[in-house]
Amino acid sequence: MRPEIIQKLSEIVGKDNLYTELEDLYCYTYDASFVKADFKKDLAGVAVYPSNTEEVVQIIKLANQEMIPVVPRGAGTNVSGGTISVGDCIILVLKRMNKILEIDGKNLIAVVEPGVITGQLQCEVERIGLFYPPDPASQAFSTMGGNVAECAGGPRGVKYGVTRDYVIGLEVVLPTGEVINTGGRTIKNVTGYDMTKLFTGSEGTLCVITKIIVKLIPLPEAKSTMMAVFPEIVQACETVSEIIATGLVPCSLELLDNIYIRNIEEYAKVGLPTEAGAVLLIEVDGDSEILAKQIGKIEKICSRLGAVQIRVAKTKEEAEELWRARRSAFAAVSRLRPTIIGEDATVPRSSIPAAVNRIQEIATKYNIIVAILGHAGDGNLHATILTDETDQEEMARVEKAIDEIFIATVELGGSLSGEHGIGRAKSKFITIQTGEAGLEVQRQIKQALDPNNILNPGVMFGA
Repeated sequence: MRPEIIQKLSEIVGKDNLYTELEDLYCYTYDASFVKADFKKDLAGVAVYPSNTEEVVQIIKLANQEMIPVVPRGAGTNVSGGTISVGDCIILVLKRMNKILEIDGKNLIAVVEPGVITGQLQCEVERIGLFYPPDPASQAFSTMGGNVAECAGGPRGVKYGVTRDYVIGLEVVLPTGEVINTGGRTIKNVTGYDMTKLFTGSEGTLCVITKIIVKLIPLPEAKSTMMAVFPEIVQACETVSEIIATGLVPCSLELLDNIYIRNIEEYAKVGLPTEAGAVLLIEVDGDSEILAKQIGKIEKICSRLGAVQIRVAKTKEEAEELWRARRSAFAAVSRLRPTIIGEDATVPRSSIPAAVNRIQEIATKYNIIVAILGHAGDGNLHATILTDETDQEEMARVEKAIDEIFIATVELGGSLSGEHGIGRAKSKFITIQTGEAGLEVQRQIKQALDPNNILNPGVMFGA
């Protein structure tokens, strides 16, 4: 990075909000994915922390003029390799833009900057009886800007949907430096193309998000949580489809296989039955008078399809204990092997048993460990590959296994990603789902908005 560029950036954000030292820049060669930048080739030139939209505009205009790549970044929780540095780029960290600008109870909306922590927004709106449902596992530290850029999901997706279902307006800075506003404060808005939906999930390739308008809903009155234990994972998978087919829609319907169960219990000691083939963690919410009836119906379905143990939380503390098991899942299995590759292939609910079977067959074929956890209520399965990236022979088998998992997913009518995005990790697979023509349309959109390809080059479309 040329000294004069560093100087101009320092003038924009202030010298205390700009980093050029090796130890600082190294932090941006990785995120929460297994993807790592080539340290020699892809070290960033500078990291800058703007505080407002105007500073973002000035940075982007300078970068576009000088043809310098820009990688937007929030908290770095991306799990598809979408926020790591490329050679001599500007890392644009939006964490200082962290204000909740407005909570409008009359119109049921909130206006936030991209650096607002998702969990913080949820706590603030719940204090006044409102609810922002999207709940990525990283909600305690991931940012709203990152959630929008990736269209993050979470356990509550089965009932409430994902981030794009709540974003109704955006302020964004385009790659050429112009600021535009999309959508607005109204629920109905069909003026022109739906640019809000286009930018939501665009993974930092089309714009830098500087303001977000989300819709809110009334906070559910009550909730009830239960755990159902099954001898075989196929029984649990079939139960998922049966619950939904009966007309019951839990707010969360989570699946844990035996690998996860055993390791969670060893790690967190929450009383999970380690001999079980699978566990379903189910939560319903709504009017307190109907929760017992809903749980009762779900209990009967679980029993009929083979559940050998059903535990309904009687107190808030018991419910929290069950959810503590779910939240500790990745930490628990990380003790098995030094490298975790968490995929999030998604299939129709009716195809969950077939998908689980294919994943297990692939794991056996390549002699690798694949644990299965999922937001089963919406078909989003996290096939978690436990390996060692320093073992080249094993990693070669892992790569072949990943190829086959994605092929199987699409063959079953599914999607390469339900909530993690494509990033760099999955870019080589994207045409399996979109086809060459579909990818070309997306390339043309990218070219129209970012003619110099400065925003997050390599993400989604490859190098």
